[in-house]
Amino acid sequence: MAGSYTALYYHIVFSVKDRRPVLSPDIAPRIYEYIAGVIRVIGGVPIIVGGAVDHMHVLARLDKAYTVSNAVRRMKAGSSKWIHETFPDMKDFAWQEGYGAFSISVTGIDRTKRYIENQVVHHQTVTFQEELLEFLKRHNIPYDEAYIWK
Repeated sequence: MAGSYTALYYHIVFSVKDRRPVLSPDIAPRIYEYIAGVIRVIGGVPIIVGGAVDHMHVLARLDKAYTVSNAVRRMKAGSSKWIHETFPDMKDFAWQEGYGAFSISVTGIDRTKRYIENQVVHHQTVTFQEELLEFLKRHNIPYDEAYIWK
């Protein structure tokens, strides 16, 4: 085969440091768009970026040239710097260390997109920690529960 063809879709989740509820409805959409821009810059395709007041969800097709960890590092570092520059009252903002990344099949894209679109309603009854535990269990990912509740 003369070329390399990939369709690498990921549902990526990461939280605000100490899970502080600082992603208010007036600034969150701007942060979502910034992160979508980072994904485009690294050759990916953002499908949806959203979340709740204390964490982010990203559904994107990533370019084969980037590992997931490098893509997340670029998203978090770039958006953190931009947040500090754009919102002076958020100078102490930081993302929590780590992330969750879950591969998504083409047939799961619409379902995942709807899930991300409904985060505000979803988190009226489910905490971020409960949500993360569900993802880890569903994907058979080993974890240390002590880090889930930090």
